[in-house]
Amino acid sequence: MASGYEIVLYGRKMENEIPSTSDFKVSLISVLFKKGFMFYALFNIQLFFKLLFTKADVFYANDLDTLPANYLASAFRRKPLIYDSHEYFTEVPEIQNRPFVKAVWKFFERTCIRRCDVIITVSQSIVDLLKATYKLEKVYLVRNMPFETIDIVPYSKAEMGVNENSFLIVLQGAGINVDRGAEELVEAMAVVENATLMILGSGDALPILKASVDRLGLSKKVIFKPKMPFTEMMRHTAAADLGVSLDKDTNLNYRYSLPNKVFDYALAGIPVLVSDLIEVRKLVLEYCIGAIVKELTPNGISNEIRKLQENPSKLATYKTNTKKLVESLNWQNDYKPVLEKLKTRG
Repeated sequence: MASGYEIVLYGRKMENEIPSTSDFKVSLISVLFKKGFMFYALFNIQLFFKLLFTKADVFYANDLDTLPANYLASAFRRKPLIYDSHEYFTEVPEIQNRPFVKAVWKFFERTCIRRCDVIITVSQSIVDLLKATYKLEKVYLVRNMPFETIDIVPYSKAEMGVNENSFLIVLQGAGINVDRGAEELVEAMAVVENATLMILGSGDALPILKASVDRLGLSKKVIFKPKMPFTEMMRHTAAADLGVSLDKDTNLNYRYSLPNKVFDYALAGIPVLVSDLIEVRKLVLEYCIGAIVKELTPNGISNEIRKLQENPSKLATYKTNTKKLVESLNWQNDYKPVLEKLKTRG
């Protein structure tokens, strides 16, 4: 990469894995267990031994679930360690009703975080929380923005099986999970006219969403597309008239999140409709790139979609402003202080 580092990625081997299109070297680890304590334990043990015998100048833990292995490898090898708190992991909804599991992850974060040479996270709210919780002097803000602008050639709506005159709404991502507003969005489509919803990606809410589509008879208004490579996903996204991000304020992780998809929508040049969360609201209002749903119900969502459908001039303004956001915010600028810190550490 431009900063002079050669990147080697280690990750979990999964079923139906999409082949990597990255220029980086990728090594996938097969783990006997698919989830739960034994999966995380075995994955970190295997990852530790991989890292221990890998030539490396810097170790990079992408979220808390890879931090223990990176922490041990960096300590044994006496190399710098970056902890990328890719979300507020100890407050994710999956562990809020599992006190023992939550306590274990908090223990690992509390134990390892002070050994980290650089700590980064994805929103200012989480920066403030980590600093206050662990009495840290410095946590770097590196948002989930694209590395650089890319040339996107959108598909036509017809190529995707959508009527050219239909108002196309897209919900995309690898985390289309329960309590992220997708259930209410599907129900809203029952009353929104002249519109199609394209759900693009993966997540544990998909079976529920597909069942709702069947129950409500929405098979002609809601279409599902599988997870796909980033460039292909962006070609679908750029064909839409509106991108949605409707996470609920059900836990601290969602409350302080700044989802990747919001930046993907801006990169694709489409306006957004978002839920009223602190970081997302701040971004949308600052750059004037879309509307905010105050009432996260099927009725509240459908009303906001109708307002946008009926105001093409406002949509056009939002669309223009997405270009300003992409020009102002990019991953390179956020990451510069991290690279400077590594230079002084090295």
